[in-house]
Amino acid sequence: MNESLPIYQSYIDGAFAAGDNLIEVFNPANGQLLGSVPETSLSDVERAIAAARAAQKGWARKPANERAGYLHRIASKVRDNAERLARIITAEQGKVLGLALVEVNFTADYLDYMAEWGRRLEGEILTSDRPGENIFVFRKPLGVIAGILPWNFPFFLIARKLAPALITGNTIVIKPSEETPINCFEFARLLAETDLPKGVVNIVSGRGATVGSALSSHSGVDMVNFTGSVATGSRIMAAAAGNITKLNLELGGKAPAIVLADADLGLAVSAITASRVINTGQVCNCAERVYVQRKVADQFIDQVSAAMAATRYGDPLAEDNLDMGPLINQAGLDKVAQMVKTAVNDGAQVITGGSVADRSGQGFHYQPTVLAGCQQAMEIMRHEIFGPVLPIQIIDDLDEGIALANDCEFGLTSSIYTKDLSSAMRACNELDFGETYINRENFEAMQGFHAGVRKSGIGGADGKHGVYEFTHTHVVYLQI
Repeated sequence: MNESLPIYQSYIDGAFAAGDNLIEVFNPANGQLLGSVPETSLSDVERAIAAARAAQKGWARKPANERAGYLHRIASKVRDNAERLARIITAEQGKVLGLALVEVNFTADYLDYMAEWGRRLEGEILTSDRPGENIFVFRKPLGVIAGILPWNFPFFLIARKLAPALITGNTIVIKPSEETPINCFEFARLLAETDLPKGVVNIVSGRGATVGSALSSHSGVDMVNFTGSVATGSRIMAAAAGNITKLNLELGGKAPAIVLADADLGLAVSAITASRVINTGQVCNCAERVYVQRKVADQFIDQVSAAMAATRYGDPLAEDNLDMGPLINQAGLDKVAQMVKTAVNDGAQVITGGSVADRSGQGFHYQPTVLAGCQQAMEIMRHEIFGPVLPIQIIDDLDEGIALANDCEFGLTSSIYTKDLSSAMRACNELDFGETYINRENFEAMQGFHAGVRKSGIGGADGKHGVYEFTHTHVVYLQI
């Protein structure tokens, strides 16, 4: 190993702890070794959970607005290091530098936003049937949260799990993805520069089958908050079942986009192209399949194909003005290539792209791809692609579009493009998804509630409802 490269340590009970076994982290754009992180031992995972539990009661006793002050100070640290953090995210995850900088700044904004809930946490007083009795509903912290992160937006998801947990009085043990752990340990270094009480935030790393399983199955964890694949989410559910541990799971998506004949095609093309290009299509809430009305299908396919073909891609730290970088790893690249091959064998037509990019063996790059002639039964229309590929199916009317959109095992996000208010309202009423975007790109607001149905998950994040996911109710009957 290159001794000049960083070797990170677990962050447990306010101190850094070296590990005996290391996981190497590589740049997916060029294969360069970036550094190493620990495969945290199970004994250190135990120590992290114990530290979080020991710190939790004292943390919960602090006034919520005092807890908010810590979040504000952490947000300031993030902003002060934004450029450096963005370059680290780009190097280990592959997103373009501009998007990485957006992720860092949005993370700081999210920490500040969640801090403001310190003065907004509410209980209830209920009317009693008995004279002289008051019924109070308190909201109290769950205890210790296990936050298990994905690799596609690794830095923002730290805040999405940490900030609502801390403001409601919980403590947390975070495990980043083994694909993108470095940014999380750099975050730990920032935490160590603050006055955050020890044990409130702990960071361990390792593979899901070991460290992830240990967190999910531990009786000292009160909620597992996970973002990632359905398969991993199912394993976490099984691991947590023995302790009846609360779960908050954001899993897969297969977001439909319905484009009607009266749509602003320029807007639809721009927004849907962005969905397939942003983060190289590795975004669970962005459009993964398009249903376009027959009257405008040829025009839409021509325009979106031209836009996808014009996408600039490569190594984001070596080339300027790129729209997207590589896929995360070889397995991700192989999956996308196989899904496109299967779709073509099933009758889809490649309009643009359709192949692994020729980059002289450097990185996991796939051409931006448009597939026409797709049908609902095809794998490409039913399973998550997680790459820069856009399958398109022609429909005759809104009824068909809604029926096909809902015919899916996932239910995270959806979108529709139309100038007709009645069509838009029908979509609101009849699309069976956690979110619907009308005439705009698929990107949620921090004050909303990002949640899905069916296999897209359990619970949700953001806004008031996301904050209260980290609490339980305590009803008190006071007779005087």
